[in-house]
Amino acid sequence: MPAALLSTREGATLVLTLSHPERHNALGPDLCAAGIEALNVAGSSAEVASVVIAGAAPLFSLGHDPRKLQASRRESAAHQVALTESLHSWIESIHSFPKPVIAAVEGVAADAGFALALACDFIVAARDARFAMACSRLGLTPDAGASWQLARALPRQLAAELLMQGTRLPAERLHLLGVVNRLCAPGTALAQALALAGELNTRAPQALAGCKELLAEAAGATLPQQLARERDLFVTNLHHPDAGAALADFLARPPAPQA
Repeated sequence: MPAALLSTREGATLVLTLSHPERHNALGPDLCAAGIEALNVAGSSAEVASVVIAGAAPLFSLGHDPRKLQASRRESAAHQVALTESLHSWIESIHSFPKPVIAAVEGVAADAGFALALACDFIVAARDARFAMACSRLGLTPDAGASWQLARALPRQLAAELLMQGTRLPAERLHLLGVVNRLCAPGTALAQALALAGELNTRAPQALAGCKELLAEAAGATLPQQLARERDLFVTNLHHPDAGAALADFLARPPAPQA
């Protein structure tokens, strides 16, 4: 069966499922192109408030297909550059997508599959899920933004252990480190990711988009630059109708009982 990115809707949440089980849900160029197209459509749709990315059972994704990597060695370097750029374009589209994106991880997320999960705004993982960067075992270096994400999410020594040794980390340890947002029972990651998406879907869309922008810009900005950006977005959102409705609702609530 060829690789496919299955698209379904659960209320206001778009669910994208990596489906190529016989190749461990490998991230090929066709699948990545489908992911970019799906996000482009969802980004402008008022009916979609969030996106969940999952893998067809029993795992999330092991990243690249080793057979195709071996075949690429018989092609020109430009051939592999083009294949890599398709994946990187999908990673960038997730970062720039104005709505929340949640990874629902069962089984294993490895190499580019791990990087894909890291590119999402939230990670919901089964307690027995494992995360790994095994590229060094194949004589390769990471791609899909893995080094960029891990260097920001983890202490340098642990990031080095993942990248250089190919150590597998259980979801529970990454949860303790703040990389995984929610742990759940095996087999329930998608359901729990949808529950989280449902919570986010109640928030004002322009506020969530602003939060994503601020988080993306913060690492490369000075404090004065970030303060100015926060000021501008705060004022813009304050005068948006959604903020007016949310503030009116809050002020209409009965006062909380005093302790």
